[in-house]
Amino acid sequence: MAWHARLSLDYASERGRTVARFEHEGPLRVLQPLYPEGDTICHNVLVHPPGGLVGGDTLDVSVRVRAGAHGLVTTPGATRFYRSLELPASQRTAISVEAGARFEWLPLEAICHAGCRAENRLEVRLAGGAELVAWDVTALGLPASQQPFDRGRVLQHFEVHGAWLERGSIDAADARLMDGPLGLAGRRCMATLFFAASTAIERTRRERALDVAREAIATHADVQAGATAPAPRVLAVRVLSAQVEPAMLLLKAVRDAWRSALWDLAPTRPRTWAL
Repeated sequence: MAWHARLSLDYASERGRTVARFEHEGPLRVLQPLYPEGDTICHNVLVHPPGGLVGGDTLDVSVRVRAGAHGLVTTPGATRFYRSLELPASQRTAISVEAGARFEWLPLEAICHAGCRAENRLEVRLAGGAELVAWDVTALGLPASQQPFDRGRVLQHFEVHGAWLERGSIDAADARLMDGPLGLAGRRCMATLFFAASTAIERTRRERALDVAREAIATHADVQAGATAPAPRVLAVRVLSAQVEPAMLLLKAVRDAWRSALWDLAPTRPRTWAL
């Protein structure tokens, strides 16, 4: 039987404190809000108790960050797309950040097992003065456990409305994509971290953010990565690595540096990352 789960998460700034409220249907919810940085920034952990998706399963997450609020969402573990016989499994996330608000979308990796038919969508809308940091980390199979991604397909869709769109299909049978030098070059983890703003990023700010990202990349020789500005309102770091851990370490380092360079905030990390 397919699982259909939905979560609506709403952040609001009330008397200087960011407050999170949510509604859910099915096995998808957030744990108690945490405030490791004080009242203005609310951290939440998104939990999907089944732990994985098979054909026909859907996860729909909707996030609204109201004016002046600052929310952060992570997950306690990886999302897993298991083998699907017919129907795809879908994870869809829609984020709306209102005027002057900030949001950080920082889930742990998605693991795509052999034979999966997975769809992973992330769509973002930003109002005036709103900004967001988000990432996606995808592991194709479990090569270290001799479980290669030798069959299956993954559809990726990342969009900042009006600014940036990336969409691609990863087919395990496409040898040129999976192993060619202009594709994944044999690496089985790919990751994207991006910063998005509602208006064009001012040049000095943009160059500073790219500089600190490239400084972090230079200290992580075990990955292939680059930092670019693919659109006037977007900065992106793209990573390829053999396994998840090196890619995640780099993304965390860049996220920390961007918090300081772009928001003048300390590199406070969610508590669950230390577990």
